[in-house]
Amino acid sequence: MYSTHSFHTFLESSAQSAIIDVRSEAEFNQGHIPGAKSISLLNNEERAIVGTIYKQEGNRKAVEKGFELVGAKFASYIELAKSLAVNNKVHVYCWRGGMRSNIMAWLFSTAGFEVVLLKGGYKAFRNEAIKGIADKRKYTILGGKTGSGKTELLTYLKAKGEQVIDLEQLAHHKGSAFGGIGQECQVSNEQFENDLFMQLLACDASKTIWLENESRVIGANKIPDALYVQMRQAKVIELVLPIECRIERICKEYGNFPKELLEMATRKIEKKLGNLRMRQALTHLQNNELALWAEVLLGYYDDFYLYGMSKRDASSIYIIQLNGCMNEETAEIVRNLHTKEIAVDAVR
Repeated sequence: MYSTHSFHTFLESSAQSAIIDVRSEAEFNQGHIPGAKSISLLNNEERAIVGTIYKQEGNRKAVEKGFELVGAKFASYIELAKSLAVNNKVHVYCWRGGMRSNIMAWLFSTAGFEVVLLKGGYKAFRNEAIKGIADKRKYTILGGKTGSGKTELLTYLKAKGEQVIDLEQLAHHKGSAFGGIGQECQVSNEQFENDLFMQLLACDASKTIWLENESRVIGANKIPDALYVQMRQAKVIELVLPIECRIERICKEYGNFPKELLEMATRKIEKKLGNLRMRQALTHLQNNELALWAEVLLGYYDDFYLYGMSKRDASSIYIIQLNGCMNEETAEIVRNLHTKEIAVDAVR
């Protein structure tokens, strides 16, 4: 038949299998185990119909209606499972490890698949995710004003074997009013947490995990409170570059996007920029003076960044002056620095 495993065993054994989420499309889109594929036993409309009957006529009538709706689709479910299965194995879950996943597990095992069910279903996974994100870990934060090349340096650190989690990559957003330009659509906040948890789970908890200095919210996604508290308490290695280098990087990053998109994003921070700086920024943009446009915006973003840094313990901030070039040598300096307890002035 099929077996039922708790979350960690389920996850470990799924490495050479396929994970199938049998909940509705809406449930899947709201949040799912990263890497899972959707084969809905009941789609959104069917689930609503069965739910209404359950409330009005009870469980038996609801089950009968459910089989009436899905019975004719069993063959298609098997074909979908064939297209997804690895080594004829599938791992299956629903919301709580109840009727939906058991029906699909019975169907797939009858069709000859080796099937593993998740005990407690997606709800059990979410409980593990919430607890797992809150676990204490060793974090080092890479800081620096807008345009400092933090993401680029994280890439170098990862190539050198450091544990790096790119929160902006997970959120499909770079954090500012311009952060969504050129990015994929953001996932739900629940899915952002799920993806984050799986990356944390893959890390060695005894070693440092590198994160970029972020605001609490990245676009529409919110960093979980338990993690954000740890980030604010962690050591910060701050990159300090000449403003000319930062402006050059911003122009290179955003200069090829349509001017209309840049103007729309600029207008999002009109209240914070103020009327004068807004008019200056838009005028520079219309005149294709991207460097001047970026310089005006940095006036606002630098103030915002400095305010956030002022709330940190100054003794936990280590500053590295750079000339704007990110390379392996810079990454090595940063790697060495994070293991040392040195005074801020020693690296200015």
